Amino acid sequence: MRIKPLKLNGVYEIVLKPLHDDRGYFMRTYDEATFHEHGLTTSWVQENQSLSTREGIIRGLHFQRPPYAETKLVGVSAGTIMDVFVDLRRDSETYGQWDSIILSADDHNMIYIPKGFAHGFCTLTEWVLVSYKTDACYSPESEGGIRWDDRTLDIRWPTDDPYLSPKDIMLPDLDGFVSPFQATAPDSGSKHKEAIIAGQIVQT
Repeated sequence: MRIKPLKLNGVYEIVLKPLHDDRGYFMRTYDEATFHEHGLTTSWVQENQSLSTREGIIRGLHFQRPPYAETKLVGVSAGTIMDVFVDLRRDSETYGQWDSIILSADDHNMIYIPKGFAHGFCTLTEWVLVSYKTDACYSPESEGGIRWDDRTLDIRWPTDDPYLSPKDIMLPDLDGFVSPFQATAPDSGSKHKEAIIAGQIVQT
C-alpha cells in the first residue's frame, strides 16, 4: 500500500495494491506495521458501515468532541463518493479550510482523517457502501457537526439539492463555532519523505 499526504496536515490517502489473476484479485486493506511506521494510529475500537441507495446523498459534516474525538479510516466497498474533510483544529494554520478526494471501490483507495476534523461525503453513484474504522467509541452526547452548505466553507459539492437526513439539515454554521480541538504536532516531519516498504514506494 502507498500512503500519500494530502493538502491538510495529518490527512493521508491510502492507495491499495490488488494482485490480479484470472480468478480476480487479492488485496491487503490494512497493515498495522505500515501504519505504525508512519506514525498513524493503529488503536481502532469500532468499525462502522453505511449503505446509501441513491446518488446525491450527503452525510455530514460530522465530528465528535473530546474526549471522544475520532480518527477515521474511510473506504468504499461499492460505488463512488466525494469525501470531504474540514480542519477544525483551532491553532492549525489551515483552520476552517476543507479538502476532498474521490473514493471508489474501483480505485481501491481510502482516506485517513485525524482528530479535529469534520467529515462528510456525497454519493456519486447509486448503492454506495462505505466502511470506516474509528479510534473512539460512538458517543451521542459528544456529537457535533457543521452545515453541508456553510457559506464560509463554500464547499464545491457535486449537487445543489442533496438528499439529507433531518438531523443534518439542522446542523449549525461554522460562524460562531467554538472549536474544542487543538492541532497536534506533525508526525516527525513525515509529510514529505519517502521510503521503500515491501517493494512499494510509500510516504513517511
